Amino acid sequence: MATHTLHTAATRGHADHGWLSSHQTFSFAGYYNPERVHFGALRVLNDDVVAGGKGFGSHPHDNMEIISIPLEGQLEHKDNMGHTQAIHQGDIQIMSTGSGVFHSEYNGHPTQPVKFLQIWLFPNKLNVTPRYDQITLNPADRHNTLQQIISPNPDDAGTWLYQDAWFHLGRFDAGFATTYNLKKEGNGVYAFVIKGSFTVDGQALGERDGLGISGTDNIAITANSADAELLIMEVPMQIN
Repeated sequence: MATHTLHTAATRGHADHGWLSSHQTFSFAGYYNPERVHFGALRVLNDDVVAGGKGFGSHPHDNMEIISIPLEGQLEHKDNMGHTQAIHQGDIQIMSTGSGVFHSEYNGHPTQPVKFLQIWLFPNKLNVTPRYDQITLNPADRHNTLQQIISPNPDDAGTWLYQDAWFHLGRFDAGFATTYNLKKEGNGVYAFVIKGSFTVDGQALGERDGLGISGTDNIAITANSADAELLIMEVPMQIN
C-alpha cells in the first residue's frame, strides 16, 4: 500500500532576506524541522526568488547533485570549473559537485526578479570529479505528457546525474489524466505542483504543494486546472 507524505505550500519554511525570498520544503539553513529533513535521496527543494541585480556570492559545495530549474527571468552562473553561463526558463542546469566546487549565481537584470527551483539530491557516488551540464528543452514538448529532463543515463533523454533518479516535467490541459510508472523498484516519487492544481494518487494538490509517495509502482495524475504544470521526481528511498 502506498504511503503519502503531504507538504502543503503554506507549511514550508520561509526565509526573506530582502534580495532573496526562499520557500523551503525541507530543512535548510535557518529552517529546521526534524520531520522534514529529506524524502529518500531528495534533500533540498527550494522555491527561490532573487531580486534584480542581486545574487549568491561564490560559495562551496561537495558530494551533492544540484539541479536548477528556472521558472522566470535569467540566472547567471559562474564556477571554478571555468563555466560562465546564463540559464533561462526552458533550461535545466545540473552540477555534480563531487570532490568540491565553488560557484556563484546572480541575477544580471537590474529590476526583473529571477524565479527558480533549486533541488539537491544525495549522490550514489562520492568524491567524483565535479561536472557541470546545461540543456535547453522545448516546453511545448511537455504538453499533455511527462517530458523526461533528468535520468541516471547520459544516453537517455535530458541530462544526467549520479543517482538512480528520474525527473519529468508536464504541462496539462484541465481534465487531462495520465499515469507515471516508476523506473526502479524501491524508488519513491515526489510530486511538486509548479502551477495550477492536480489530483495525484488520489490526493488533491494546489500550487506549490508537494506530495511524497512510496510503496507503489505507479501513480495516477489528473490536472484539475488549465495550463497546470507538475514536476515529478523519482528518487531512491534508501540512501547509499
